[in-house]
Amino acid sequence: MNTLTLSRFVPITLSQTHKWMLLASICIFALALLSIGYGPAGWDWRLAIAWLAPEYFNQFDALQINVVMQIRLPRFVLAVLVGLVLAQTGAATQALCRNPLADPSIIGISAGAAMVAVAFIALSAQFNFNAQLYLPYASFLGALGVTSLVYFIAKQQGQINITTLILVGVAINALAFAVIGLLSFFADDSALRLINYWTMGSLGGASWSTIIQAAPLLFISLIGLWRLKNPMNLLLIGESQAQYLGVDTNKLKLYVIILVALGVGAVVALTGLIGFVGLVVPHIARLMVGPHLRNMLPLCMLIGVVVLLLSDWLARIVIMPSELPIGIITALLGAPLFIYLIVKNKRGWS
Repeated sequence: MNTLTLSRFVPITLSQTHKWMLLASICIFALALLSIGYGPAGWDWRLAIAWLAPEYFNQFDALQINVVMQIRLPRFVLAVLVGLVLAQTGAATQALCRNPLADPSIIGISAGAAMVAVAFIALSAQFNFNAQLYLPYASFLGALGVTSLVYFIAKQQGQINITTLILVGVAINALAFAVIGLLSFFADDSALRLINYWTMGSLGGASWSTIIQAAPLLFISLIGLWRLKNPMNLLLIGESQAQYLGVDTNKLKLYVIILVALGVGAVVALTGLIGFVGLVVPHIARLMVGPHLRNMLPLCMLIGVVVLLLSDWLARIVIMPSELPIGIITALLGAPLFIYLIVKNKRGWS
């Protein structure tokens, strides 16, 4: 299997990286105006910029102001955070495994979080308790539990075996989705609808309170992985070479696994399962600026935000006033693009 390395790295100048980052930032700003200003009545540019210039709020009634400040703006902020985390954890997982087909779901983190959350939804119908109150905590504990299990199984003689890590993750994915299917089969109609909608992902539950609750976990993951980008970059050269250069690869793997679990567990708790972002976005950034994480990681995170904002906007408008799960949109956008990238890069992924 082809692996990610720096052996064929073609230097990309910092100015080129900045140009791509500037373009991505412009796209984010445009999508912010579109996302916040667009509603069932169409797009209102004044409403779109009202959150930037409070004096414009005088032109709107209390209901419109409340919609922007309590529904659309929190949803935009959540999309930004989720895009940053999914893209960064995807890039970190690919660097950790030195495998371009890796993403956080491959080691079972997303599936573990989803399995425990779905169990809570199914049990809530049987025991009459509000699953929504416990769902974030349940999914995070599921992600943490699966990560711990995978780590201890993959650790052999003090070393973390990446091949074992991936194989155990594949097995846990299969088991988790089998359990989800079994629980869905026995769930009542209301629970089944919630399970199906949640497992396909949605930003519809965004609120300032949920963002504040999850923000510490998300920022720990974001800041921690950002600080590890240089040792992860050395890991791309090869594990033995990284050790010669002073990197404690076992500690690095442990830290990356924990931080990825922290970020993905928090995201799944907030939005459900959103696929293909962590898998495809790092490839796009890598094609633009090369595999060096100094250049690739910040651009990857910005592209992740663009993808999430665009997907969420499409999910809102396709069947307005209802909305599609965002996971459907990311899969429809991501799967064909990933196939194209595979065909284009038949000669190698490095």
